[in-house]
Amino acid sequence: MRAVVTYEHGGLDRMVHEPSYSDPIPGTDDVVVRVRACTLNYHDVFTRKGMPGIKINMPLILGIDVAGEIAAVGENVQGLSAGQRVLVDPIDRVKGGLLGETFDGGLAELVRVPAHMIIPLADDVSFADAAALPVAYGTAYRMMMTRGKIKPGEKVLILGASGGVGTCCVQLAKQAGATVIACASSDEKLDRLKALGADVGINYAQGDWVAECRRQFGRARVFGRDEGGIDVVVNFTGGDTWVPSLRVMRRDGRLLTCGATAGYDPHEDLRLIWTFELNIVGSNGWSRDDVLALLDLVKGGKLKPALHPRRFSLEEAGEAMRLLDDRQVYGKVVIEP
Repeated sequence: MRAVVTYEHGGLDRMVHEPSYSDPIPGTDDVVVRVRACTLNYHDVFTRKGMPGIKINMPLILGIDVAGEIAAVGENVQGLSAGQRVLVDPIDRVKGGLLGETFDGGLAELVRVPAHMIIPLADDVSFADAAALPVAYGTAYRMMMTRGKIKPGEKVLILGASGGVGTCCVQLAKQAGATVIACASSDEKLDRLKALGADVGINYAQGDWVAECRRQFGRARVFGRDEGGIDVVVNFTGGDTWVPSLRVMRRDGRLLTCGATAGYDPHEDLRLIWTFELNIVGSNGWSRDDVLALLDLVKGGKLKPALHPRRFSLEEAGEAMRLLDDRQVYGKVVIEP
């Protein structure tokens, strides 16, 4: 089969397109999926570069999010058959492990996964839309709905809104009846986010986004009855954006976080947290129920995964990863073997 194989941690040159890599053979409890769509995540970037304290066995085929058709089934597998359309829930919730990190993922024509990770896929959900869901959209759903409990009328600020998690957060917040403020690095991205449901767009590359938030929505005060500020800030970037996020929140506001793409060890200012009685709400990953809920939303036309305009072949996977590295993407980047 054709596959993109990473032989060691490092730059994009460590990803090698192999035209004749060994086909996976299903174990007794496995299925082999013919990959029709694999979407990239920042987690793929971290895995390629190497994450402190996490040992990854090489060589490895990256690619966590996968949808396709069953090509072969193991002898003990029941209820699944060759040709069936499926989505893979990337976490092995029985034996542990993550597709594209602890075992080979979807940047290949074929991928072997345990049968218990398979979710049947309806004919009216495209492979690309389905592959956009588990990591980014599942993480967003858990953070916004299960943990964050977004309410009608709240003002919700989403940093990094143009990526996979961010575009889902925009749609979920809008569905919940919130006023959605999206931050992105270009007017083009903001136009697309407004089409998804964002009410206000802030271009952080052209000015001080904290000052703009305060100008439009006021600021919290230590004394007095001023109710200014943002009700909910969604920050999965961390790094230099962390303390500024605290500065735009209203008293008793909520900061939701599910990651740290710009740095996990930011400068902190605890005074803001106690002075304004702020709430920091963490959210880790997704559940199978979160993915099933998202599939229902897509089938019902209530959610449309935002996909990067260009689709990439396996041979172009390095270029797709480069765009992700350089934060030049909008929505989910789709590889179609």
